[in-house]
Amino acid sequence: MQNLKQSELNWIREVVSAHNMSACKLHAYSEQVQDPQLKQMFSKSSTEAKQAAQNLLNML
Repeated sequence: MQNLKQSELNWIREVVSAHNMSACKLHAYSEQVQDPQLKQMFSKSSTEAKQAAQNLLNML
């Protein structure tokens, strides 16, 4: 992926940022809910969002 244009790199940066923001919000939601199923769902989604962001960064 070394031949990416600056605009493409900026877009990837925005996507990574969005995934990281989602991960933070989902983690906060998992801390606030009482229902164990919702807690697990938010926690899993947070982890998946973090992993998606990391996967994008690893491809660069």
